[in-house]
Amino acid sequence: MGSIFEDRSPTSKGKVVCLVSGGIDSPVAAWLIIRKGYTPIFVFYDNHPFTDETTKKRAIDVIKKLTEFSSTKSAKLYIVPHGEDLADILRNCPRNLTCLLCRRMMYRLGEEIARRESADAIVTGEIIGEQASQTLRNLRVENQAIDSIPILRPLLGFNKHEVEKLARKIGTFEISTRRAICCSAPPRKPRTFAKMSEVFDAEKNLDIAHMVQRDLDKTTVILF
Repeated sequence: MGSIFEDRSPTSKGKVVCLVSGGIDSPVAAWLIIRKGYTPIFVFYDNHPFTDETTKKRAIDVIKKLTEFSSTKSAKLYIVPHGEDLADILRNCPRNLTCLLCRRMMYRLGEEIARRESADAIVTGEIIGEQASQTLRNLRVENQAIDSIPILRPLLGFNKHEVEKLARKIGTFEISTRRAICCSAPPRKPRTFAKMSEVFDAEKNLDIAHMVQRDLDKTTVILF
C-alpha cells in the first residue's frame, strides 16, 4: 500500500470551500480533497453565544495544520457569525428541525462564499448516520437548500474508526480532541427523517435573504 500522502498534487486544480468545525471529521474530509490538488477556502461557523472561543481556537489550529498539505502552503479562512441564525431558528421554527435548518443555512452561506472565491464545490465532513442531521433523508433535504454548486462528502461511507485513524496520521486528531464547549442549540429529539414540505413551512418564518446578508456583512477573513 502506498503512502497516504502520495496523491497530493503539486499544482492546484481549482478552489473548493471546506466547511471545518474543528471536530475530527471535517478536517479529514478537507485533507482528502487537498491531497487531490485542490486549494481549500476554509469556512468556520461561529455559533457564539451557543458555544465559546475554545471551539473557534480549535478550528483555527486544525486549519493551520491542514495548510501544511496545501500546494500553496497558505490558506484563507472565513469566520462566519452564525449565532444569530441559530437564535432566529430557535425562536421561529420547530425545535426538532433546528440542526437541519442550521445546516441549510450553512450551505447557503458556503454557496455565497464559493461564488466570491470562484470555487467549484463545498466540502463537508458528514458521515451517513453519524448524527441526526446526517441520515440519507436529511442529507437530501439539506442538499436542496442550494442548487448552483455541488456538496462533496468524502467521508460519507467511512466509519468513525477509519476517520480517527486518518486524523492521527495527518496530525489533526490531537487538535480536534482538545476540550471545547460544544454547541448548546441541538434539540434533545432531532428530526431524523424530515419532509421537504415541513422544512419549507418552517423556513417561511425566517427572512433567509436577510440572514445570509447579515452574516456575510459581519464575516471576517484570516490569511495564513
